[in-house]
Amino acid sequence: QVQLVESGGGLVQAGGSLRLSCAASGTIFMINLRGWYRQAPGKQRELVATISSGGSTNYAESVKGRFTISRDNAKNTVYLQMDSLKPEDTAVYFCNAEARARTWSAWSNYWGQGTQVTVSS
Repeated sequence: QVQLVESGGGLVQAGGSLRLSCAASGTIFMINLRGWYRQAPGKQRELVATISSGGSTNYAESVKGRFTISRDNAKNTVYLQMDSLKPEDTAVYFCNAEARARTWSAWSNYWGQGTQVTVSS
């Protein structure tokens, strides 16, 4: 099946930067790496940024102008460049994709295991 593995999280001071990566692997016939979500303690998972199959991007208001989503289709990898980080960006960040494992498979939704981002003040 399809696995999504995030990396790049960590501890950073306010104003700093991090770059998250999400690489897809496994049995993949077709995949659409759609974007990033985050979940802070005690809160619901929320959309951070998405990228369409055509490359159009969409951002949560809280991250516009600070975060940039990009994708490398040849590497089956989606990235999230996070600049000017704030303490309120602290959360577990998850990538999301839809994929077909084989030619006869239906589209299924996949999530990574998450990567922790902690921003200190």
